[in-house]
Amino acid sequence: MDWIFNGWGAQSWASWGADREIGAFVASRAGASILPSLLVNEGGAIHVDGLGTVLVTETVQLDPGRNPHADRARVEVELARTIGATHVIWLPRGLTRDYDEFGTRGHVDMVATIASPGVLLLHSQEDPAHPDHAVTASLRAFFERQQDATGRAFEIVELPAPAELRDERGFVDHSYVNHLVVNGGVIACGFGQPASDERAAAILASVYPGRRVVTVDARPIFARGGGIHCITQQQPAVGA
Repeated sequence: MDWIFNGWGAQSWASWGADREIGAFVASRAGASILPSLLVNEGGAIHVDGLGTVLVTETVQLDPGRNPHADRARVEVELARTIGATHVIWLPRGLTRDYDEFGTRGHVDMVATIASPGVLLLHSQEDPAHPDHAVTASLRAFFERQQDATGRAFEIVELPAPAELRDERGFVDHSYVNHLVVNGGVIACGFGQPASDERAAAILASVYPGRRVVTVDARPIFARGGGIHCITQQQPAVGA
């Protein structure tokens, strides 16, 4: 799937001349067919359950810097054409820091993912001093009203944020939701906080039975604007 990429909404500090060629480059090396799209989109901006459900964010897919002529209906038609989505869940927003100068304006992979059909992992900020405390509470209430493509209500599993609240730039958006599922395992973000990291690893192990959870220090990645899921993407076997 070769979306258009324009530096997370044509942001003034971004350049994307080489980046926009990566999708076609990888597909050609993998021997996969290439399906182009006129939708500006990124891998961290969608999550699917494999059964027709896709999670997106209003402030990403409807961002005037990305898709100035799109509305919900146009985006949904294109998601149906490209990835077979039959049910689109529109999150109202992402995490607070993601709207700073170097943010993505609300990537869903910092907030929520579907671990298996009907099981939703949700970032939870437990400290009332953090602005995402109110954000994640409102997102939980939002998801409690949602159903997947089969009409099933979600079992919501909260992934609490690490205890650290701030860095030199302000409130952090450190999130264990931003992990990568691979063959036989899960690569999880760690933040140098043993109690929080271990709790998150245990929750991930419970929702991905049979997979080994390995935690790596993600602080250098987050310091540069993303997480483990942000810089990776699963590659299905050709023909799968």
